[in-house]
Amino acid sequence: MKYLFKPQDLPLKTPYEKVFSLLPCFSDSIKKKRGWPSFSKDAILRALIYKNLRGLSSLSELAFELKNNPLIAEVLGFPAWEAPPSVERFSHFMRNLPNQKLRKLRLLLVQQLIREKVINGRVIALDSCAIDANVRENNLKTAVSSRFDKTIKPSGDPDARLGVKIYYPKPFQRKITFFWGYRNHILTDTYTELPLLEITLPADQHEQKQALVLLKRLKSYSPMNIQAVTADANYDVEEILSYIFHEIKGMPVIPRNPRGHHQREDFTVHKDTIICPANLKMHRRGKMTTRGRTYLQYSCPLYYGKKYQGQFLACPASHPKYFSQKGCNYLLRLTPTVRKYIDYDSRVFREIYNQRSSVERVFSRLLTITMLNPTVIGLKATQNHCTIAHITVVLIALDAHKSGFKDKIRFVKTFLPNLSL
Repeated sequence: MKYLFKPQDLPLKTPYEKVFSLLPCFSDSIKKKRGWPSFSKDAILRALIYKNLRGLSSLSELAFELKNNPLIAEVLGFPAWEAPPSVERFSHFMRNLPNQKLRKLRLLLVQQLIREKVINGRVIALDSCAIDANVRENNLKTAVSSRFDKTIKPSGDPDARLGVKIYYPKPFQRKITFFWGYRNHILTDTYTELPLLEITLPADQHEQKQALVLLKRLKSYSPMNIQAVTADANYDVEEILSYIFHEIKGMPVIPRNPRGHHQREDFTVHKDTIICPANLKMHRRGKMTTRGRTYLQYSCPLYYGKKYQGQFLACPASHPKYFSQKGCNYLLRLTPTVRKYIDYDSRVFREIYNQRSSVERVFSRLLTITMLNPTVIGLKATQNHCTIAHITVVLIALDAHKSGFKDKIRFVKTFLPNLSL
């Protein structure tokens, strides 16, 4: 049979048809003979991405949209002669699909952007974002007796954990609030402002440990020539700085955290001699090694030394640790710190650190596609919800690049026109 037109020459039904053609596919299983009617996982994923692009805030709105727009349902991969999935089917997909499968699709898209030299990865930024769980403990208008008691898990979402939000309503004025939920930890490319890696965990998981996990994954997944990694002072940890400098061979652009660098002005250090606040020469006890760092340990000479025995009834400086902890201790570090290789006052350091603000714009775009408002409760569902939001951002960037609009790779919601069918 001859056709007047070739199928590939026909115009697209909607702008969504091309963008979904770039999405890698799952390997769907055979249709079941019993239970709920089987729907393609690829079609459900495309529908959830469509929900993000349309800015639909709930799965109910998505189900209503597909029911009243058969053309869109057909473009997404649902048969026109069958009813589209219900809210329960979308919820089941979010709660039961292993997050590794979605992260694999996201990684394939990112690797394609790297191969096509859209992402260069010269400067990488680290950060995390709070994801509030939909529980009554987060609603300050409700009466909850133990609102922020971390030993009592919220019944609305038992996987949620207590976390901390820090923001600055005014310059140099910090405000701390608590919330129940999760955190989305990400690595981004500062030039394109596109997310590279992400992981969502309960809010009580420390950001510094997840930063190391993401950096190690990035080093194993990607061949990028990373020149610098930037983050705020919360990531000023020896392990992170050393990994960036020694393993990634990049420059750590992370300002000093004053909490971790207290100047002990009451101790006098002269080579290997330490004078305590009572103006006594401290007793050297030996070396100790922890986390790959070696220290010389000095202790109170009244307890451990022989020079001052019998001369004092108590600490001359009235040190509070004299009776409770057998006097004060001092650790003199022998292993050189990686911080001595970082020029914190240089112009290059300041310029690269200023690029860290690109992470905030990445989270802002994810906010526009409702990443911060999970539609299903539970850790696995929240992980899938966040990963699908990241897939949406990267997929639009790839479509814009393929279409020749390289200056619009960050136009998540405005690149494709909003359809009113």
